[in-house]
Amino acid sequence: MRIEWLNQESMAGVETSGGVSRRSFMKAGAVAGGGLVLGFFMPGAGRFANAQQPPAKVYEPNAFLHIAPDNSVTVQVNRLEFGQGVQTSLPMLIAEELDADWSKVNGALAPAGDQYKDPAFGIQITGGSGSIAHSYTQYREIGAKARAMLIGAAAQEWKVAPDQIKTSKGTLIGPAGQKATYGAMADAAMKQPVPATVKLKDPKDFNFIGKPTKRLDAKLKSTGKQVFGIDYKAPHSKVAVVARPPVFGAKVAKFDASKAKAIKGVIEVLEVKTDRGGSGVVVVADGYWPAKMGRDALVIDWDTSGVEKVSSDKQLAEYKALAQKPGLPVHKADTSKLAGAAKKISAVYEFPYLAHAPMEPLNCVVDLRPDGCTVWAGSQFQTMDQGAIAATAGLKPEQVVLNTMMAGGGFGRRAVPTSDYLVEAVNIAKVWQATGKKDPVKVIWSREDDIKGGYYRPSHVHRADIGIDDKGDIVAWDHVIVGQSIIAGTAFEPMMIKDGIDVTMVEGMGEPYEVPLNLSAHSVKANVPVLWWRSVGSTHTAFVMETLIDEAAHAAKMDPVAYRKKLLGEKGKRHMAALDLAVAKSGYGKKALPKGQAWGVAVHQSFNTVIAYVVVASVKNGTPKLHKVTAGVHCNQAVNPLTIEAQIQGAALMGLGMTLPGAAITLKDGVVDQQNFSDYTVARMTDMPVIDVHIVPSNDPPTGMGEPGLPPLAPAFANALFKLTGKRLRKLPFDLASA
Repeated sequence: MRIEWLNQESMAGVETSGGVSRRSFMKAGAVAGGGLVLGFFMPGAGRFANAQQPPAKVYEPNAFLHIAPDNSVTVQVNRLEFGQGVQTSLPMLIAEELDADWSKVNGALAPAGDQYKDPAFGIQITGGSGSIAHSYTQYREIGAKARAMLIGAAAQEWKVAPDQIKTSKGTLIGPAGQKATYGAMADAAMKQPVPATVKLKDPKDFNFIGKPTKRLDAKLKSTGKQVFGIDYKAPHSKVAVVARPPVFGAKVAKFDASKAKAIKGVIEVLEVKTDRGGSGVVVVADGYWPAKMGRDALVIDWDTSGVEKVSSDKQLAEYKALAQKPGLPVHKADTSKLAGAAKKISAVYEFPYLAHAPMEPLNCVVDLRPDGCTVWAGSQFQTMDQGAIAATAGLKPEQVVLNTMMAGGGFGRRAVPTSDYLVEAVNIAKVWQATGKKDPVKVIWSREDDIKGGYYRPSHVHRADIGIDDKGDIVAWDHVIVGQSIIAGTAFEPMMIKDGIDVTMVEGMGEPYEVPLNLSAHSVKANVPVLWWRSVGSTHTAFVMETLIDEAAHAAKMDPVAYRKKLLGEKGKRHMAALDLAVAKSGYGKKALPKGQAWGVAVHQSFNTVIAYVVVASVKNGTPKLHKVTAGVHCNQAVNPLTIEAQIQGAALMGLGMTLPGAAITLKDGVVDQQNFSDYTVARMTDMPVIDVHIVPSNDPPTGMGEPGLPPLAPAFANALFKLTGKRLRKLPFDLASA
């Protein structure tokens, strides 16, 4: 695997605005040990911000930046680090404008706090591939303003003009050779006024941004010394493991805890509220193993009356029937030319529920007290989780301290609008304390709990009818999508459900291709908890779009790359650039592949980033094999190319995982069939193809990178398999035998 990053001529430096109507820049008091401490808050202006109350008063913030007397620089990262690299890339932005010594820079995960809200979303969140995209200017301004204050302090001490002072690697340099480290000048800098405006660097002067940079957390993780949420143990804490209902929302009718209580280390066995109005039984013990053994020994009768019991085969049949009927309109287009089209494509696509299955299952530690609550968790949704914890505990949000812990993956599962696992944990703390106990409780989910625990990527059915004329042009396209809404009933409904349609269900359909798409959708309710999953709606819409466009190219007897470029309109310039780069670097159309191998192509935009894949695949003994992936990436300014390479590798492997046999969550009579990696497939190292990553050069502000690498992988693979087998794959995971 290798990465190639391309440079481009820079643009002029950007003058930033400091208008107080848009943002507040605050100087906090010096922390213990002295030094320069700065905090920054920008009220939300994005789609999620519209659902929030007016920005709360900003209290004394924990700082974003602390320059200590020893010249070390600590940057508070307002996100969750769970593998995507923000604990390195966000400090890079501050270090760039600060002219810091990178060897002295550290990143720390910020707790829940108003000052750490995403500037666009208006809540503290790690999601929507927005970490770099939304904080690019914010973090650079923090660094630039801190640098200006340091220069101001040095100018005052040395009695020279500020413009006579230069900075380099954490050092201030005066016109007569004077020198001072940032650490030595930090206390004096605290007395300087915070500049209203600063001029940010011209990209041609970047020292860090755009340079491949090793991750700050790499050593700890590679040596096993990194403390994740599941590793953390508060003093005197006990471990809690929950027996949850087998059908979502069911309740405990009765239970026998005698055998559980007989196990050494078990302290309490209690009934507790669980998600979706259900209840379960929690075993609290001195450690995880006795708690688990105690749970295994429970005898529970469940009351499943009054809750829907979903079966996947029945649901699929209902979805297919519904797909034959028009749904609520999304895009309207003339379909009258379907009947007389020279060629027609009729297709029904099937997509199952998918579990997030992060390497680290859900966990948290709760220390509940009458006057407050402290929680340690790998939260993607600090603002909403803090509020939910407070409401459950009967406290005010400001009485809740939510410490952000390093997490081992999430893919959306740690960003739940209901805050399900945290609310449950607080309920456990409440019933535990009702017995007279005061120790903190650490709630741990097992792998089985995680797989069966709900909040899946929804299942979907697509029905498409496409008409193509004798010139190969698409003249009509009628399309229906059926699935559950992940937004209905959440705080995001006012912004993200339009005219009855969950916009995440249909995102990625149509554009930027110039096709006459008549699109409608059915939002179905089912007793299966659903949630965003890495790349959200594009997990299924990209597969449908890119395999159908490929099929249309075949019907038109055109090369699939040429056909895509023919359909890309004015909005498709970035698609064109990414596709051209992937094609050029792969050798597509120029070099011959070994016998039994074939090319596959797909390109898709999500979170404002375009990813084009050119893949090489084969089929041996009926089993598909992906050999190589060449990626063309258009994410505008690449902050850390090494992180982008890693994101593409991880997302592509996860996208490949969707195609593997067993990559599906199924239900029978309301009970999830799968329980562990033995019967729920995820991609493994042996499935990993060679992945070459190439980045389109740009100095425009960065776009998202955490999710866009996933959607185009499966369709590119499917398109290659068509060339080898002549079969169009209409469902995930792949099943060549029934295609």
